[in-house]
Formats: sequence, structure tokens, C-alpha cells
Amino acid sequence: MTNSEFFPKKTALNPRIYAFSDYSPETKGLIRIGYTTRKVDERMKEHFPTKRPGRPYKILLDQSAMRADGTTFHDRDIFKFLKKRKIRNPDGDWFDCDLKTIRAAILAVRNRQENVENRIYDFKMRPEQLEAVNRTSKYFKNAKRLDKKKTPHFLWNAKMRFGKTFAAYQLAKKENWKRILVLTFKPAVQNAWEEDLTLHKDFEGWQFISKKGLEITKADKKKPVVCFGSFQDYLGKNKLGGIKLKNEWVHEINWDCVILDEYHFGAWRDSAKELVGIEDKQEIKFVAGEGVDYFDENLMPITTRHYLYLSGTPFKAIATGEFLENQIFNWTYTNEQEAKNRWRQKNNPYRSLPRMVMMTYKLPKSLTEIINKGEFDEFDLNHFFAAEGNFKSARFIHEEQVQKWLDLIRGALKERDYDDLKQSKNKPYLPFSHPDLLNSLNHTLWFLPNVSSCYAMENLLNKSHNTFYHNFNIIVAAGNRAGIGIRALPPVFKAMGDPLESKTITLTCTKLTQGVSVKPWTGIFMLRNLSTPETYFQSAFRVQTPWTIKSENQNNFDDEIIIKKECYIFDFAPNRALKLIQEYGSKLNTNDDNIESKINEVIKFLPVICYDGSQMVEIDASEILDIVMSGTTATLLARKWDDASLVHVDNETLNRLMNNKDAIDALMNIEGFRNIKEDIKTIINKSEKIKKIKKDVNKKEISEKEKKELSKEEKEYINLRKHVREKLLQFATRIPVFMYLTDFREESLEDVITKIEPGLFEKVTGLKIKDFEKLVSLGVFDKPKMNEAVYKFKRYEDSSLTYMGFAASKENRIGLWDTVIKKNELKRNFLEK
Repeated sequence: MTNSEFFPKKTALNPRIYAFSDYSPETKGLIRIGYTTRKVDERMKEHFPTKRPGRPYKILLDQSAMRADGTTFHDRDIFKFLKKRKIRNPDGDWFDCDLKTIRAAILAVRNRQENVENRIYDFKMRPEQLEAVNRTSKYFKNAKRLDKKKTPHFLWNAKMRFGKTFAAYQLAKKENWKRILVLTFKPAVQNAWEEDLTLHKDFEGWQFISKKGLEITKADKKKPVVCFGSFQDYLGKNKLGGIKLKNEWVHEINWDCVILDEYHFGAWRDSAKELVGIEDKQEIKFVAGEGVDYFDENLMPITTRHYLYLSGTPFKAIATGEFLENQIFNWTYTNEQEAKNRWRQKNNPYRSLPRMVMMTYKLPKSLTEIINKGEFDEFDLNHFFAAEGNFKSARFIHEEQVQKWLDLIRGALKERDYDDLKQSKNKPYLPFSHPDLLNSLNHTLWFLPNVSSCYAMENLLNKSHNTFYHNFNIIVAAGNRAGIGIRALPPVFKAMGDPLESKTITLTCTKLTQGVSVKPWTGIFMLRNLSTPETYFQSAFRVQTPWTIKSENQNNFDDEIIIKKECYIFDFAPNRALKLIQEYGSKLNTNDDNIESKINEVIKFLPVICYDGSQMVEIDASEILDIVMSGTTATLLARKWDDASLVHVDNETLNRLMNNKDAIDALMNIEGFRNIKEDIKTIINKSEKIKKIKKDVNKKEISEKEKKELSKEEKEYINLRKHVREKLLQFATRIPVFMYLTDFREESLEDVITKIEPGLFEKVTGLKIKDFEKLVSLGVFDKPKMNEAVYKFKRYEDSSLTYMGFAASKENRIGLWDTVIKKNELKRNFLEK
């Protein structure tokens, strides 16, 4: 592994706006304004290449052209401002004004005054954005043709930085929509929605309605409107259970499209389900806090002709079968990086998107010995960074160990504390000690357990002995003091000033980890327990925001200078990090059933670098799975087969089941399933009843009696779905018993069940093969989840039978649920390095 591979040297940049006068009679009294990415003196030699005695010019002004948010402005932006002010411009870059006027123009452009730039964006859709728009448009038209009464929905499973807001507006324009409602659980994303609409030339005349912006009553009814708001606000109820008076207008409009942004975040949370009356706390608890049910459009108290769902990690929505294959557009991080590498023409639209690199470190015992082992058989991050107190009084409970960690990441841990980590002369590439990494990490985001931890870290970093960290401006983006939503962002930019000259560390526990773009962030430190790949990678991708500056030749796209070529995830709980990589890879590609190839697909463009005690090594998919499985117990594997997400009980799946008489009859013949047909029918009917009650409630204030009736109906609806799910899950929980009893490990489990040992399967599960096949074909069981569970079971079982490799049988194959992979693909391990 070479340094240049993962730690490219930082480009020396110095974007400047300068002004000068010369001694020519033709330009007497005029000032010329220019832009350069080099030293101004160096640029002036190109203006005046002829050698003459003395300097034939005088530099009047030399200022940074960098904004606090990491964007740059060009001399042309200054020209536009001055021309709007009717400043005389006799020739090209020359202006007849004083320095005070030019300084005022620079300040106005730097601060993005409204009358300066207007519609400054004119970029076009990238190929994948165009494909998303065309596929969605085509699907909506076909769906309306097939069923005019049903509201069609479509999901964009598109990674962060895809440009979902811009592409969604282009879809609205293509469909000629005039009334668009954007709902989100993360109000911080408002900036992106507002900027694309108000600054891009394609949306001239469109109006942006928001809580503290333009009001709907003042909007021009003849022009398109985009109304942006939060679920909490627009779907929230008053004390009597009805709509908030101020939001009645939202419910009265029949929208052309409702766009649900950051869907992975809101739709699965307790508060979202309470707002639209779908779930309750019992259901959330049943699925271990993560939720596997879906957002029921039928219960939505807002009417629309289309639904568009946007998410970078909608894994649960896809797993439950809420969206069929023809209702999903996928664009993953891997797709993006492949497109970047494949592009052979000019103007590569992906070239500015940095590659991510994950760096994992196993901490020395001197830091972790006081911490109890956590969920992934290693020390607990939340315990390690636990704190008490508020603001200036906040202190880490294990301050001595946290201080050692601060010393470690800058390569200054005392030798006696470092000995058990340093097994050779090679020290690991630590974030703030490795020269190339240190150069790249001027601005980082630290993700801590809670508000107290953030303030405790600020207080510790500011202590007199931590002189290294005194070079960084510390921002606490946590708690009420930091501001709600997008209000937490301005202090970050203010602290950055000129981000090429400054250094910052932003401390957070949740704020700014979703839906925001901060170009100068180059690394994120994962310093808290995160159990789901959704939260982990939504946060990690904050640092993948492209950071470029304009070249001196602004007309040439390929001359744009890339500041951020790589970005980094730093994780100090390796097993946790690798487990999440494995889960992320498993869920990312729904078209591939081979778990190892899925992980290889991810780490091809998201390399994982581990410190193994002697050196930093890049690890492959097989090694990731070996490490993950080595920390797995039989109990945890057993839980995989009691996971609610293994079976689908959304309305679409239940309808398919109801419409298949043979499948329903087969289930009803099994003990304990006699009433399943009636249960499913009741679930569907109650869904319609709840929808009607909610519509009636929206037209008038809800009475106490109606409130109780609604609550009762919703509770019965929830309990029935839970009951049906538990019943269907009984079959899944019997599959491990079947795996223990069968000797056929090389065939796919589905083939073993249906072709080789059907009799044994019927005895174990009580379900006939033909009936089992029907349930599988109807989508009742989640195949990718089953593959993962079977794979982990067999890998764990094999590792218990041999010390290394796969020796459970002589065949060079291992069967999963519905696919077979070669064992020799999995045999690589750390000793072969």
C-alpha cells in the first residue's frame, strides 16, 4: 500500500481577487480587476511579460476569493456587480472607480447579496439524473393509464450527492407540475431545496414557500410553487387531534406531487408513525427500535396525484416490498465511482466527487481496559466518551483515557502506553500525525454520543496542555445553543472564515449529520455507537461533498481545480465498522445474491484500511466477513431467524396473498393459521376505515368519541399486522433446525428444501413444498435477508469445525438460500497477506 494511493498530496492553492493600475496613458484613472489561483506577483508577470526597468504597474488590492462555505467567486462576478451599479467599463476588465467601490463589490459577492448573483446556476443533468427523471415520468404515465384511481409512487434510492433536489425539480418541470409539496423530517435540507429553485436558470419564475419565507397567500397563483415543510409541522395535530389551524391550506390543496425527502429517517421513526397514525410504541419495540413497517399513503391526510420518495439509504422500505422493482431507481456510491472511472470524454461530471477511505484502528489496552465489552465484542464507544455536566462544567468520566486517545491520534502517545499496539517499527497512519493525512484534515466532523460529550470534548481540547489542538477553531454543533436545523450551520462557516487558511473541528451528536453540505469537511470521526448502516453512512457521506475552486480559465470545465480528492472515515471500533460495511454492502445491490461479491463491489471504491498490530493493510471482502463472524455468537445468529424483516406484511404483499386462493387455503390448513384469511381481510378493511375517519377529521374538529374510535381502530390494525407477521415468522424460525438436520451444504437451501429433502422440510415446518414455493413467489419471505442469514449460519458453523478455511465438506461450494458460491473465493485470510 503506497501513500499516493490513499493519501494524495494536497494541491497548493491560493484563489485571489486582485486589482492593479498601470502607467499607460490609455488606462489612466482606471483599475483592472483579475482572478488567479496563484500568487498575484506570479500572475502579474503574465500581464507584463516584457522586461522593463521597474514595475510598470501598481498592485492596489489582493484579497482571498474564497467564501467560508468553500466556494470561490470569480472576477466576472465582480464585473456583474459593478455593471449593475452603472460603473463605467470602457474596456474588458478595466473599470472607472475607486478601491472603496471594488472592496464593497467583493464584500457583496462574498456574502451572496440577493441582487448580485440572481440565477447563477446553469448546469445540466448528469446521465443518471436524466435516467431517473425519464424512468419516473414513464412509470407515472403507465400507472395512471392502468389505474386512474390509485396514486402512483416511485422511489429514488440515490446516494448522497446524487442531486435529488435538482433532479426532482427537473421531473416536476417535465411533468408540468404546478403545486409541489416537499415534506422532510430534517428541516436542515431546506437550503438545498431553496438554492436549486431560486438560483438555477431552469426554474425562472418558480416560487419557494417556506415557514419563514414567502407565504402561500402572497404567491402568484399563475406560477408554479414549491412548498417546503417538515412532517412535524404540516402533519402535526392540535390538542384536539385535528389539523393545526395555520396549516389547513396545506390539506385543502390537491398537490401535483408530494415529495418525501430523507425518507429513510422519518418514515421509520416513532414520531413519524404517530403523526400519520400508523404505528405505536409497541410496534417499534417489537422490531428492536428500528421499525420495519412502511409509510401508509392511504392514511395520509394530504391529497396528491403522485408520490416521489427520496433517500440515500432506504433499505427497510425496499426490504419490506413497499416498492416493486419497476418503482425504484437505484444510484449507489459504487455506481457513481464506476461512472467516474469509466468516463472517457471531456467534462467528466463525476471527477470532483471524492473517493471515500475507511481507516480503522484497534486501540491499545491502556485506553480500553477500563471499558466493558460492547455489542461487537470490543470496547463501548458511548461508555468511553461518556460525560457529565453541562457547557463549561462538562467533563469526561474517563478523561484520562480520552486524553490518551487525543494524544494517540496525533502520534504523541507515551511509549509505555503504546507498546502493546506497536508490534514493529511501523506506526499506523494516524489522522493527525501522518504528514499527508494531517495536510488533508484541516476541517473534520467528530460524531460523539451526546451533548455533554461534545462540550466535554471542547473543554478538553481547550486545556492548556493540548497545544496542538489550539490551532483548530472548535465548534459545538449540539444542543439548543447550536440552533435548530439549518441554524446550526452558519457558526460552522463563520469559524472557517477562509477554509484554505483556517482549521476547524466540529463536534456533534446528531446535528448536521444528514441533509447538509459542508465542502471543507474531509474526515469524520465515528466516536459513538451506531448500529444501523443507514445512520452510519448517512453521517459518513457528509464528508464526500465535492470541494473545487474555479480555474483561471473559467470556460474550461476540466480545468476546475479539485481540492478534495479523497475523504476519510475514522473508526476506533473495527468490528463495528466492518459489520456495518458488510450490512451496507449486503443491502446496496438488490440484484446480486452473492454476499461476498456485494461487499467487494463496495470496497473496490471504498477501501478499508486496518491497523493489524504491525502495519496498515487494505483488507478484502473475505477478510471483512471473517472478522465480522469471529465476533458473532450462536445466540446472535439465532436472532437473525427471529428478525421481523424476514417476512413482508405490507398491504401489497397481503393483497397478493389474499388473491392467491391456493396459498391462503394451504395456510389455513396449518394449525394456528385457521383465521389468517379473516385477519388479512380485516387488516385491509381497517386500513380503509382509518383512512375515511382521518379524512372526516380533517374537515372538522375531532370529538373525544371520534378520537377514541380512531385510537381503537389503529390499535387493532397494528396488533393484527403484528399477529400475522409473528405467524409467518414461525416458518423462518424453523429453518435453522432444518439446516442442522440436513447434510447437503453445497446446494442452495431452496433446492435442498424443494428438490432434495422435501419430506424432512415438511416434518420440521409443517408446510408442504408446493405451498412453501407459493409463499416465496408471492414475496412473503425476503430472499436477500434469507441469503444473508443462511450464509452467516454456515460460515459460523464451518468456523467452529475447523481452525481455518472451510473444511466442513470436500466440495468447493457452499449453498446459500437461493444461490451457490465457490468456497475458494472465501479462503483468503490475514495469514496470507
